[in-house]
Amino acid sequence: MRILVQKFGGTSLSSDKARNHCVEHIARELKNGFRIVVVVSAMGRKGDPYATDTLLQLIRDNGDRLPPRERDMLLGCGEIIAASALCSLLCSRGIAAIVLNGGQAGIRTDEQFGHARIKELHPDRMLSHLRDGEVVIVTGFQGSTEDGDMTTLGRGGSDTSATAIGAALRADCVDIYTDVNGILTADPRLVKDAKPLLVVGYAEICNMARQGAKVIHPRAVEIAQQARIPIRVRSTFSDDEGTLVTDRPEQAKGYVSDRHVTGIAHVSGITQISVQAIEGRSDVQLQVFQTMARNHISVDFINVTPSGAVYTVFDHDADRAVRLLQDIGYLPTAINGCAKVSVIGGGMNGVPGVMARIVEALTEQGITIMQSADSNTTIWVLVKEPDMAPALQALHAKFGLHL
Repeated sequence: MRILVQKFGGTSLSSDKARNHCVEHIARELKNGFRIVVVVSAMGRKGDPYATDTLLQLIRDNGDRLPPRERDMLLGCGEIIAASALCSLLCSRGIAAIVLNGGQAGIRTDEQFGHARIKELHPDRMLSHLRDGEVVIVTGFQGSTEDGDMTTLGRGGSDTSATAIGAALRADCVDIYTDVNGILTADPRLVKDAKPLLVVGYAEICNMARQGAKVIHPRAVEIAQQARIPIRVRSTFSDDEGTLVTDRPEQAKGYVSDRHVTGIAHVSGITQISVQAIEGRSDVQLQVFQTMARNHISVDFINVTPSGAVYTVFDHDADRAVRLLQDIGYLPTAINGCAKVSVIGGGMNGVPGVMARIVEALTEQGITIMQSADSNTTIWVLVKEPDMAPALQALHAKFGLHL
């Protein structure tokens, strides 16, 4: 069987018109000879009746004490409603379909309710229905424990469901449908001449997702990369091919890119914290990062020297982080309202002059670089948040991503 996994996000299912577009995509691929597994998110976004954030608000409005196991039972309802509505629509068009929740689809997880990890996936039931010619609709974002309790997979859970199912079924491809036509070189809300990318590598899109691009979750990309399953990020509202995510040249249909830089991403709402060592003590790094870890504060953008440490936290954790450091005897300084801007490209590893061009672009705009770091595919710079949009625009132009 030629198997295709299609994942439809919340905006793709939020209205009658959008759901009809989903049906058209399913019908087209059935005509192309594929057997189809459809993975769905909950309908809509916060404020819509069945969205996950709306269900979370229901918990808050009713005492906010729901245990994690029961919380997952409630949060799974949004995907069940979306799957059932889509199934009814398909059946009304004469397309045979069946709904399976995550557990019924064979997704077995650990018992970390709210952020469960997939331990194994048994696709036999899905395969049986596919052989019978049915479209299999699977509720994304969820699985079940060995005891049959429903679990949810946390942030990006429906993307993760889709690529895990694609890997287990050895699918030809996983199509991620969203409200944008593929992956762009930058956020089009901030960079007006951002362009769609035709092909991008797994590592590059993982880094773009981790650094603020919200089109697909990096956890899902990592699963696809391990299984060497290509992903297409496409718009629900057009028939365009979107962006192909692959590292296999034969899947790229002859497309070749000689650019060092693929895209520019950003994360705002960041605070830079600087801590100096106490005279006579050499354990500043140990004390600082153990304190952050014990109190579940995520740290990033870490620069360590013999005399201290500089790192970032999210703005909402900043006051607490400073108080904790003061409690153990340090006098940290904090700069709120910063943003991390990331220059990403698998082709820039070992290429001289990339950092020079970054500094040049930002200096020309009078933008101060507060901190920097790099990996083999990414260079990060920290700037003040008012400088974020000008920095994105300057870097996008400097590396010719608008061409």
